[in-house]
Amino acid sequence: MNHKKIRELKVSAIEDGTVIDHIPSNAVFQVIRILKLEVFDNMVLFATNLESKKYGTKGIIKVSNKFFAPEELNKIALVAPHASIIEIRGYQVQSKTIVETPDRIKGIVKCFNPNCVTNMEEVAAIFTVVDKEDTRLKCHYCEKITTRTTMEFR
Repeated sequence: MNHKKIRELKVSAIEDGTVIDHIPSNAVFQVIRILKLEVFDNMVLFATNLESKKYGTKGIIKVSNKFFAPEELNKIALVAPHASIIEIRGYQVQSKTIVETPDRIKGIVKCFNPNCVTNMEEVAAIFTVVDKEDTRLKCHYCEKITTRTTMEFR
């Protein structure tokens, strides 16, 4: 008879904060970087390459005592369009939502075109999202397409 040993790693629950779940495994560190969680003073736990029935593998980030502003959720949506945001208060789930990529992005992404007016003057970059699944953004000023691979956050 073949016995499988089941091992489980338990991570303490957070009293108040946010869990970002269903992040593509290859985007976990990018989410940490764009949200500046590497310099956040409270507990930040993350895991990558976890088993996921829906996506194959996934990542997760737990952030204690932090609730994200809409602008931060837009950043998450651009690199992890299927991520879920779970807000915890008093150890209880208060809300669970899936991030939504907005139709327009203003001031959070830099245009990759070095000749764009937004890179030469004090003008906030504005983009129309032309493809939400593959994250393709069209610059309002120079009309160049910025993709997930050329995207740089402000």
